[in-house]
Amino acid sequence: MSKNLIQVSQAFYKDLAANNAKVWWDAHRGAYDDVLKPAALALMDDLAPAISDLVDAPVKPKLFRPHRDVRFSKDKTPYKTHLHMMWTLDGVGRQNPVFFFGVGVDYVTVGSGMMGFDKPVLEDWRKFVDLDAKRIIGIVDGIEADGFKLREPALKRVPAAYPADHPAAHLLRMKGCIASKDIGQPADLGRAILKACEQVAPLTALLVQISEA
Repeated sequence: MSKNLIQVSQAFYKDLAANNAKVWWDAHRGAYDDVLKPAALALMDDLAPAISDLVDAPVKPKLFRPHRDVRFSKDKTPYKTHLHMMWTLDGVGRQNPVFFFGVGVDYVTVGSGMMGFDKPVLEDWRKFVDLDAKRIIGIVDGIEADGFKLREPALKRVPAAYPADHPAAHLLRMKGCIASKDIGQPADLGRAILKACEQVAPLTALLVQISEA
């Protein structure tokens, strides 16, 4: 199933996006419960040992639930129109980075990072970027050469403690660090995910180092 998980998922979520309501979900939930979810769990669990070996740390797999949290959202559609999973590095520091895989109607992505830094980790991220800018820029340049893109910085300006023309100004403006890329429609999905994880692993290792500081 893993080899066509992308196609089956995108067909399902395309229909869900056009009919995002409980009535439709209840009539079609068998496709999720009996096909998509078991295939996703199998892929997630199959890849966990290899990802653990890659980072030399235990990982905790997680498949995200299909229901949206609409309590504080203007968008009250009840269901997510994507399938997302992640592998969290376990016990590597104050805050654990993750690898993730996602399928949406128009994307198939793999990536790694920390969505938002806890305050002590954010402070140390800025210290590392300031003091070791050349090495960290090199890591970012390396993963970008493999097709990854960093999420846009949360801040418009460099924090006041650092010069506005800092060589790593765009990294200092970040409040989290996520890198991802679209892997298209690979013939061997598991192999493609692992390859992408290997490519982005230098960033993951940097985040582990900062988290351990």
